[in-house]
This record gives sequence, structure tokens and C-alpha cells, in this order.
Amino acid sequence: MKFFVTGVGGQLGHDVMAELAKRGYEAVGSDILDSVPQDIEYKKLDITDKSAVEQVITAVKPDVVVHCAAWTAVDAAEDEENIPKVRAINVDGTRNIAEVCKALDCKMIYISTDYVFDGRGEEAWKPDCKDYAPQNVYGQSKLDGEFAVAETLEKYFIVRIAWVFGKNGSNFVKTMLNVGKKHPEVRVVNDQIGTPTYTPHLARLLVDMAETDKYGYYHATNEGGYISWYDFTCEIYRQAGLDTKVTPVTTAEYGLSKAARPFNSRLDKSKLTEKGFKPLPTWQEALSEFIIHNS
Repeated sequence: MKFFVTGVGGQLGHDVMAELAKRGYEAVGSDILDSVPQDIEYKKLDITDKSAVEQVITAVKPDVVVHCAAWTAVDAAEDEENIPKVRAINVDGTRNIAEVCKALDCKMIYISTDYVFDGRGEEAWKPDCKDYAPQNVYGQSKLDGEFAVAETLEKYFIVRIAWVFGKNGSNFVKTMLNVGKKHPEVRVVNDQIGTPTYTPHLARLLVDMAETDKYGYYHATNEGGYISWYDFTCEIYRQAGLDTKVTPVTTAEYGLSKAARPFNSRLDKSKLTEKGFKPLPTWQEALSEFIIHNS
């Protein structure tokens, strides 16, 4: 199989390319950057340019497109001047890719988010649940991207993830480690509940999926139980050997965010095992692997 991967300048796209290389697959990566610090075959591509998307992907002739590129700056997405760009990338760009996949009859893997739900209650969201109610611009744009894929294709995997961290790019774990080294105390919210997703582990699962025709909606985060950002931070500092004090606060007490954040980001991952896929390792194991590789 031959792969085309978008967003290789980001955390997940970078690790998908690394996983494909490990397995010996031919792969072409793309992003809007002039170049990426990774030894791969690379094509600069603006996914909002419909004709460019058609030309570049058609020339590659992939069997699978893994679409990792997205606008992910959640708070900035709320700014009125950014909304057209957010939708151009997350909705129109996704549709551009889906339409080329349809023309080439190739598989598409679209990365989505827990933000497509309203984040209320305490029950874990099931992948085939249709009770969508995004609470911010980013969530709505990712949901509309899901619709663009599902309405265009039959050979698709829509994979929702949450609380992403990896070696490439910025993320919560890196931020907390940096803050913890500079300050004696940090305040972290304890009323948003979910599970982290480690990109090298997710990349393995995505390639596993691409090797099958078990299409549909999936949820994929690490195992290890549901936690709060406060719990996550405590474990980050424990594993890193930092004695930084972590003070739990509510989302309301913390303030700062322009975009509404989901309180319930619990994602039900049971469909993975039902379909024969290997679940991701625990988030505690993922964090340990991350800290070892970044120390």
C-alpha cells in the first residue's frame, strides 16, 4: 500500500510517517510548511486549494490518505476574523481531500475530536452516537469535516481522539514540564474529565486500521482510566521527579479560555476490540515513554 499523509509538520502526522517507515510502506507527507525536519518524501500543500489538492494527491496515487492536517488552536478559532480560515481548513480542506479519495477509490482516515459532543454528563461517548452538539467553533468545524467525509466516501475511518501529546510540537505535557521547572506551584482544572492520547501509539493503530476494510467511526485514546487535567499533571510531575505543588481548581475559577471546553471528554473505545484492533497502552505507560524520550 502507498500512503499520503497530511499535516506531517504536526504531532500526529510526524508519528504516522515514522510508523509507516518502520513498516516499510511507501509514503508521501504534506503540510503547508516549506519543509519539515523529517527525512521523508514531502510535498508542500495548502489543503484549502482545491485544484492543488487534486493535482498533488492524484499524482501520488495513494491507496490510503491519512488526514492529520487541521486548525487546532481552539481559543483562536473563536476570534471572528479567524472563523472563515478555520472552516476553510477543517471543513473545505477535508472535503477537497475526500473528493479526491473518491475519484481515486482510495481509503481515507480522518482525525476528529471529542469536541463534536457537548461535553455534558458522565457517560462515555460511543463512536456511533449521533447526539452532536459542539460548544465551540473548533468543534463545529471538525464535526462538519466528519460530515464531509461520511457524505462523500464509503471507504473511510473517522477516528476521534482527545488530549493529544507527542514528541513533535507543543502540547500539555511539555507545557506542564516547563512550568513545573520554573514555578513552585501550578493551578490545574479538575472538573474536565477524559483520557490522553499519545501520538506514537495512535499512529500504530491508524496504520493497523488502514490495513483493513473495517470502516466507520472509532474512538481512540490511551487506556488507563478516565482522569482530570489535575490528575494528569500530578502524574506528570511524579514521573518526572518534580516536587511542584499542583492546586486543583474548577474551570470557572481558572478562567482564561475563550472557547467553551467539554467537561466530559470520556470516549468509549470498546469498538476497537470488537472490531479486532489492539487498544492503545495505558496513558501512564505513554507518559513514561514520552518522558524517557524527552529527558
